[in-house]
Amino acid sequence: MKKTKTNNMNKPTNIFVDCHVFDKEFQGTQTYIRGLYLELLQHKHLHFFLAAYDITNLETIFGTHKNVTYVKYKSKNAVIRLLLLLPYLIKRNKIEYAHFQYRVPPIKFCKYILTIHDVLFEDFPEYFSTLNKWQSFLTYKYSAKLSDSIFTVSEYSKNRIEVHLNVKGVIVHPNGVQDVFFEPYNKERIQNEIANTYHIKDYILFISRWEPRKNHLMLLKTFVEKELYKKCELVFIGDNTNIHAAYLNYYNTLPLEIKQKINTLNNVPFKELLLFIRGAKLSVYPSSAEGFGIPPLETVAAKIPTICANETAMSDFIFLGENLVSLKNETLFQEKICEAINNPEQEHSLIKKANFVKTNYNWPIAAARYLDAIKETIDF
Repeated sequence: MKKTKTNNMNKPTNIFVDCHVFDKEFQGTQTYIRGLYLELLQHKHLHFFLAAYDITNLETIFGTHKNVTYVKYKSKNAVIRLLLLLPYLIKRNKIEYAHFQYRVPPIKFCKYILTIHDVLFEDFPEYFSTLNKWQSFLTYKYSAKLSDSIFTVSEYSKNRIEVHLNVKGVIVHPNGVQDVFFEPYNKERIQNEIANTYHIKDYILFISRWEPRKNHLMLLKTFVEKELYKKCELVFIGDNTNIHAAYLNYYNTLPLEIKQKINTLNNVPFKELLLFIRGAKLSVYPSSAEGFGIPPLETVAAKIPTICANETAMSDFIFLGENLVSLKNETLFQEKICEAINNPEQEHSLIKKANFVKTNYNWPIAAARYLDAIKETIDF
């Protein structure tokens, strides 16, 4: 006998979302969860249980909705959350689907949706400690085997996850770019505001948390060796808890006149971050290893000339044309930066790239693929 679906329009499907990443410093996973679920909240036949330690912060992000229940974790400890809190909360709230990032609870009371953004520790072990590598590999592999649907954010990550974790059927739904990045703005006014508030003008921008694989040092060397400090400033925005020694050693050798042109900002609120993007002369993203790479898409959306490394998942960004450059040719990468400073990209080219991003990287696409993966037991 054919199985009939138990769900109907009178009985919403309960979906639990582990949002513990919002209890930490900013990271790309927050952008992913925020964008995806703000889109999914429009589906009123789905009821979402959004869980974190700080649910007040969570509610400021997602707002108040009839189909959202905020669930507070009683501990920030990852082991307690995975082994005790999550199984209890899932069973108590009669959850049908639970969505996790990277790792799932070993005790299973519902269907699991898992997003693994990357397995960079396998292909780039030099950037990770041995303990981190093995812990990640074992927990990711176990979580993937236990999950009913596995998502990732790029074709590159899909391939590497399926190879390294020995799983099949990984679903790709790329990150989206928020609509606010596409909105029109007065660039001159914003540049004046930044100059008056931060005393920074005519700057190259790099948005990323600090890790050796992000290549802050290479960009700094380009800025110094090509004497770009004579024409503009350099702005790094991102969590700086992991600035590596090589960068600091090089920076400390620089004369004061150059150091004064190098600006390192962290804990920048979104409103100010958006201002810095819109006011930039050029955005550069020289990372050597990414599971996706959303900052270059956001700067392209804001019609800022953008140069991006051609490595790993970022090789998909072919719409960047000649501004998508391999790091294997560091000299060419440096030349592209100099060229972009001396010969700004034309407005029509920037508009064309922004339109491509808007069409191909948006949250409705991601939400549709998410819903397709679970439609077997949901009436739409």
